[in-house]
Amino acid sequence: MTGRTTLVHRHGDHIAVATADSGVELLRYVYRPEAAWEAPKPYIHPLRTLLGRVVTDYRPNDHRWHKGLQLTASHLSGQNLWGGNTYVRGEGYQPLPERVGSMAHRGFDEVSAREDGATVAERLGWHPHSGELWADEVRRVEVHDIDPASGSWVLTWSSAVTNRRDEPLRFGSPATHGRRGAGYTGLFWRGPRAFRDGRILTPDGEGPEVMGRQAPWLAYSGEHDGADGHATLVFAHAPENDHTGAGGEHPAHWFVRNDPFAAVAPSFAFHDELVLAPGATLTRRYRVVVADGVWDRDRIEARLAGLAW
Repeated sequence: MTGRTTLVHRHGDHIAVATADSGVELLRYVYRPEAAWEAPKPYIHPLRTLLGRVVTDYRPNDHRWHKGLQLTASHLSGQNLWGGNTYVRGEGYQPLPERVGSMAHRGFDEVSAREDGATVAERLGWHPHSGELWADEVRRVEVHDIDPASGSWVLTWSSAVTNRRDEPLRFGSPATHGRRGAGYTGLFWRGPRAFRDGRILTPDGEGPEVMGRQAPWLAYSGEHDGADGHATLVFAHAPENDHTGAGGEHPAHWFVRNDPFAAVAPSFAFHDELVLAPGATLTRRYRVVVADGVWDRDRIEARLAGLAW
């Protein structure tokens, strides 16, 4: 039997989704604007397991612009929609506020709770620091498959980003600009500080060496502070993402760290830039299984196999 949900919308600020039976707030989708230097954009924090354990971090002192789970663009045609200093080839990270842009909330098409989940469908505009419209995004965040028996629930994040410029949008990362291994961009998760040195697992790999590799899913397990036990988050590509590039799409590679902090991103611009033509749409869909405990490959594979796309 799947769990039921409730939804509370604080207009202009956030949407909270909770389990009806236990009252645990599973996520808070925050869409109010925040500090300009941190590249304002909507984000999810806190994100919680069914036992109520928080599995995201917010504004850590090492990177104030890391906010839970969010969609980012660390390098976008010379602009930084990630936040903070901008990596410049040959110069390292530089304070360039004139390059820091934003992803602005424009409206909701759906905010709903149902017996077995919840949906937030949002429209956003992507803007450089100067404020003009560079891209439209249609986003959908869904809570579903709440399963107390397995101690897990599922979040699906879908985004369709359309280039509104008269020239291509170039999605990159610090790695595409010369910083080896720093391929972060796209959907980005920052884990709690306690999750440092956590376990990283893919179908055929383990540990930090999977950085920059391809896999249909990647799992991260960490141990909580303040409460006994662990949690596992499984990040998975939707079939249509064509993460290997075999079907002609731009390939994706995993960005993942467990030192000096926990972070995961299914980067779409790790080794090479992704170029989006004028009027074209970049569509990506991801699944995040949020689970209590440490899950092994067999358990992860069984849970993913039981979820319909």
